[in-house]
Amino acid sequence: MKNVLIELIPEFNFIKDSILKENVLRTWEKTIQLSNWKISDLLKLPFALSIKDCPISLIEHVRGVTQTCSESEKVLRKFYLGKIKINRDYLLAGALLHDIGKLLEYKKKEGKFVKSKLGTLLNHSFSGVILCSKQGIPEEILHIIAFHSKEGEGQRKTIESKILYHADFMNFEIFCTQ
Repeated sequence: MKNVLIELIPEFNFIKDSILKENVLRTWEKTIQLSNWKISDLLKLPFALSIKDCPISLIEHVRGVTQTCSESEKVLRKFYLGKIKINRDYLLAGALLHDIGKLLEYKKKEGKFVKSKLGTLLNHSFSGVILCSKQGIPEEILHIIAFHSKEGEGQRKTIESKILYHADFMNFEIFCTQ
């Protein structure tokens, strides 16, 4: 399964810390097993049910957000060298895991993707934190996942959380204006 995930989302290889990378991959593996999704479903699973006929899959969205975070970190590091400190691995792990809870938030009913019972009770950021905490994901990354969505507005955020928040909304809002 690990090799299939890396093929689907090569950005897992952006994480330099081998233990963190392993934990991130294991979180995806365990969540896929728990949710009973097939890889073919993941390729079709929309990243947002709120967008009618969403043209982007969750996998594409996670990749886009991770790439946006990666490039943003490079630019910020270049221009603000010595003035800010960003944990690149935590940022990228947060990007790869920020929507992992959607695997439990969604279900397939009569051929359509809809909210699951859990999805009606808990936002994916909450279920994502729970899933990740069971796989040894550091608290700093749990923070990034918890506050990446609207529920995080008004909360104190780390710099990594702020970068992911804006990268995620950038990758979401471009599809809301069409």
